[in-house]
Amino acid sequence: MKHGARTPEGGAQRYAHAAATAAGTVVGEYSTSFARACRLLREPVRGHVRTIYGLVRVADEIVDAPDLDLTPQQRGAYLDALEAETLDALQSGFSTNLVVHAFAATAREHGIGPELVVPFFASMRTDLRAAQHDEASLDAYVFGSAEVVGLMCLRVFVGAPDASDELAAHGYDRLAPGARRLGAAFQKVNFLRDLAADHDQLGRRYLPGDDSGVLTDAQRDAVLDDIDADLAAAAVAVAALPRSSRRGVRAAHDLFSALSGRLRATPAARIARERVRVPAPTKALVVARTLLPAGWRS
Repeated sequence: MKHGARTPEGGAQRYAHAAATAAGTVVGEYSTSFARACRLLREPVRGHVRTIYGLVRVADEIVDAPDLDLTPQQRGAYLDALEAETLDALQSGFSTNLVVHAFAATAREHGIGPELVVPFFASMRTDLRAAQHDEASLDAYVFGSAEVVGLMCLRVFVGAPDASDELAAHGYDRLAPGARRLGAAFQKVNFLRDLAADHDQLGRRYLPGDDSGVLTDAQRDAVLDDIDADLAAAAVAVAALPRSSRRGVRAAHDLFSALSGRLRATPAARIARERVRVPAPTKALVVARTLLPAGWRS
């Protein structure tokens, strides 16, 4: 059945473009901080990163959306279906789900395989069980929910057209520890920022010792010390990225560093009651500073 004329480049390219656009639309509806940082990535890196976060956002919506009239079992079934469709698309290169199709195109081009996708969905599935984490389960959760996303993005960064031959050949292995620590830092900042909502609305307790949503200043500082160490280690890897991604990742790093600073200056009792934010003017200043030469940023 004909539904319109096809251009010589065929329907596959047009479908891929529609899929990438859909993923970008999904991402654009959510985090302003991510959107600010993502705009500093050069194409085609920016588009590929949006396809990764598009899939992440859909999975997160299945698990977390509070106004969906679904049981945990139903959410789990949707998550299982999304994972199965994603893994199938990694093999076939096609999905009727536009966000999955866009992700699969990026994954197939940059060598993102099941070894990163499966742990991500495993961590998302953990969120459907409102249980407190111990140190081991928290480490596994952070790896799957955040560190593997950093590794997916790193695959894109070192495969960019402006990456050196050395970086393309060896950069992933060399920079992977820093990418993991950056992802871990982002996630642990989120744990503190969203402590009240996670406990009160979702029944989740991520941080060891935060029973009943109570957080002491000493516990806050211990978590933030860990975060700041991760951010410091990640900064070394960020500096080694190609120009096409360096500023965007630096902006994301510095935005979360600013949020870490605000959390440290906020009493733990307040963190347990409300979400701490970085004001929009401060975010704009942080992003603007990444555009300056390195010697001018102090």
